[in-house]
Amino acid sequence: MNKAELASRLADRLGVSKKLGDDFVDAFEDIVTKTLVGGGEVTIAGFGTFSARKRAGRIGVNPRDPSKPITINPVTVAKFKAGSALKKILKQGERTAASTPPQTISTPS
Repeated sequence: MNKAELASRLADRLGVSKKLGDDFVDAFEDIVTKTLVGGGEVTIAGFGTFSARKRAGRIGVNPRDPSKPITINPVTVAKFKAGSALKKILKQGERTAASTPPQTISTPS
């Protein structure tokens, strides 16, 4: 599912226009991004936690010349840790998926 499909499904689920659904997704994205840049984290109980972590610098292998090491600088990366309710639902889905054939999900136009 991409951003446009998510916005469309939100709009259908909430009974609002697709433009409003798109605005909702944009606002959520903006709030999470600004919170992570500011050093905070966003926790949605049962769903998961968005956070930013510093990945340490290290020495890597130069893909063009494996005999020469390269320095990989430290970088801040976004992380997502799934919540317990989401993990539980996904585990249940794995059990039922093994016994049932895959289904095609159609999105309303």
